Amino acid sequence: MSVGTADYTIKNLNEKTNDEIEGFLKKSKEELFNLRFQNATGQLDNSARLKAVKRDVARMYTVLRERELGISQTPEASATKTEEK
Repeated sequence: MSVGTADYTIKNLNEKTNDEIEGFLKKSKEELFNLRFQNATGQLDNSARLKAVKRDVARMYTVLRERELGISQTPEASATKTEEK
Protein backbone atom coordinates (compact mmCIF):
# COMPACT_ATOMS: atom_id res chain seq x y z
CA MET A 1 0.00 0.00 0.00
CA SER A 2 1.44 3.33 -0.97
CA VAL A 3 -0.38 5.66 1.42
CA GLY A 4 -2.05 4.86 4.74
CA THR A 5 -1.62 2.86 7.87
CA ALA A 6 -0.83 -0.84 7.55
CA ASP A 7 -3.47 -1.71 10.17
CA TYR A 8 -6.22 -0.14 8.09
CA THR A 9 -5.87 -1.99 4.80
CA ILE A 10 -9.02 -3.19 3.04
CA LYS A 11 -8.13 -6.79 3.88
CA ASN A 12 -7.80 -6.04 7.60
CA LEU A 13 -10.92 -3.87 7.70
CA ASN A 14 -13.02 -6.56 6.00
CA GLU A 15 -12.19 -8.89 8.89
CA LYS A 16 -13.50 -6.40 11.48
CA THR A 17 -17.07 -5.80 12.62
CA ASN A 18 -18.86 -2.51 12.00
CA ASP A 19 -18.47 -1.52 15.66
CA GLU A 20 -14.72 -2.08 15.54
CA ILE A 21 -14.41 -0.04 12.34
CA GLU A 22 -16.45 2.78 13.85
CA GLY A 23 -14.07 2.79 16.83
CA PHE A 24 -11.08 3.00 14.48
CA LEU A 25 -12.88 5.76 12.59
CA LYS A 26 -13.38 7.79 15.74
CA LYS A 27 -9.70 7.49 16.70
CA SER A 28 -8.57 8.41 13.18
CA LYS A 29 -10.82 11.46 13.04
CA GLU A 30 -9.43 12.64 16.38
CA GLU A 31 -5.90 12.16 15.06
CA LEU A 32 -6.78 14.06 11.89
CA PHE A 33 -8.16 16.93 13.97
CA ASN A 34 -4.95 17.07 16.00
CA LEU A 35 -2.79 16.93 12.87
CA ARG A 36 -4.73 19.77 11.27
CA PHE A 37 -4.35 21.82 14.43
CA GLN A 38 -0.60 21.16 14.53
CA ASN A 39 -0.36 22.12 10.87
CA ALA A 40 -2.17 25.41 11.46
CA THR A 41 0.14 26.33 14.33
CA GLY A 42 3.30 25.27 12.48
CA GLN A 43 4.13 22.38 14.80
CA LEU A 44 3.54 19.51 12.34
CA ASP A 45 6.74 17.59 11.55
CA ASN A 46 5.40 14.97 9.14
CA SER A 47 2.92 16.53 6.73
CA ALA A 48 2.52 13.23 4.84
CA ARG A 49 0.69 11.85 7.87
CA LEU A 50 -2.26 14.14 7.04
CA LYS A 51 -2.72 12.45 3.68
CA ALA A 52 -2.34 8.98 5.16
CA VAL A 53 -4.97 9.56 7.86
CA LYS A 54 -7.41 11.10 5.36
CA ARG A 55 -7.11 8.03 3.17
CA ASP A 56 -7.56 5.71 6.15
CA VAL A 57 -10.80 7.53 7.06
CA ALA A 58 -12.03 7.29 3.47
CA ARG A 59 -11.17 3.58 3.36
CA MET A 60 -13.19 2.94 6.52
CA TYR A 61 -16.18 4.83 5.17
CA THR A 62 -15.92 2.81 1.94
CA VAL A 63 -15.99 -0.53 3.77
CA LEU A 64 -18.98 0.54 5.87
CA ARG A 65 -20.87 1.79 2.80
CA GLU A 66 -20.17 -1.41 0.84
CA ARG A 67 -21.65 -3.42 3.69
CA GLU A 68 -24.67 -1.13 3.82
CA LEU A 69 -25.30 -1.63 0.09
CA GLY A 70 -24.74 -5.39 0.33
CA ILE A 71 -21.62 -5.38 -1.85
CA SER A 72 -19.55 -7.01 0.89
CA GLN A 73 -20.51 -9.04 3.93
CA THR A 74 -19.81 -8.52 7.60
CA PRO A 75 -17.61 -11.25 9.13
CA GLU A 76 -20.51 -12.75 11.13
CA ALA A 77 -22.75 -12.96 8.06
CA SER A 78 -20.07 -14.76 6.08
CA ALA A 79 -19.56 -17.35 8.83
CA THR A 80 -23.31 -17.95 9.14
CA LYS A 81 -23.77 -18.62 5.42
CA THR A 82 -20.99 -21.23 5.36
CA GLU A 83 -22.55 -23.03 8.34
CA GLU A 84 -25.99 -23.21 6.67
CA LYS A 85 -24.63 -25.07 3.58
